[in-house]
Amino acid sequence: MNFDLLLYLVLGAVAGGFINGLAGTGTALFALGFYLVVLEPITAVAVVAFMAVLAGIQGLWIVRAQIFNEPRRLLRFVVPGLVGVPLGLLLLGLINASLLRIAIATLLIVYGGYFTFRAALPAFSRKTPLLDAAVGFIGGVLGGAASVSGAIPSMWLSLRPWTKSEMRAVLQPYNMATLCTTVTLLAVKGAYDAVAFQALMVTVPCGLIAAQVGIMVFRRLSDIAFRRLLIGLTLLMGIGIMVSEVL
Repeated sequence: MNFDLLLYLVLGAVAGGFINGLAGTGTALFALGFYLVVLEPITAVAVVAFMAVLAGIQGLWIVRAQIFNEPRRLLRFVVPGLVGVPLGLLLLGLINASLLRIAIATLLIVYGGYFTFRAALPAFSRKTPLLDAAVGFIGGVLGGAASVSGAIPSMWLSLRPWTKSEMRAVLQPYNMATLCTTVTLLAVKGAYDAVAFQALMVTVPCGLIAAQVGIMVFRRLSDIAFRRLLIGLTLLMGIGIMVSEVL
């Protein structure tokens, strides 16, 4: 392993692990750019997904009480999301994934840009079980069709005036479920070869340590600050998706 490969792997692991620990999402947004410089696309995605799953276990632990307090709320997102992933994969041959990603990016940029610079945050407080399930399902479909499963759930949860732990208790398990599906499908395709294994030997320990740092920062954030973080990540996700499709 040469120095350039090692450097990019460590930088990607630190960036992706930190944001995973901080927000429970956004690992690929911050890590994939580094990995694509030195790895083949399918290997880069495989490494990021696997690292995100392992780092996410730490994030699940810190909100375990909220997960067990509201299991039905979580299942409203996760179950439809898992149903949506294979449907999204089936739609791959029927839709233009690039145009879909551009449309999603535009929505995220408009939403994130609007609320990032507003003093007042949205506050959609009433219970909406059907809408929650629809958001989970759409996220799963978009994950299978365009690899952006967390985009719509992140936007939806940032509308809710919940505590940071309540939001994370939905977002982190949801991302973990879709990522585990991704890892399984990639493993079946043989993506975890010798190159991927070598990369994981570097990225996993670095990512886990960085995630712990992110969790330390998360514990110090106020509920409002965490909502603003999610909105800012929504904007960054939109910009990242748009740049990747346009360039």
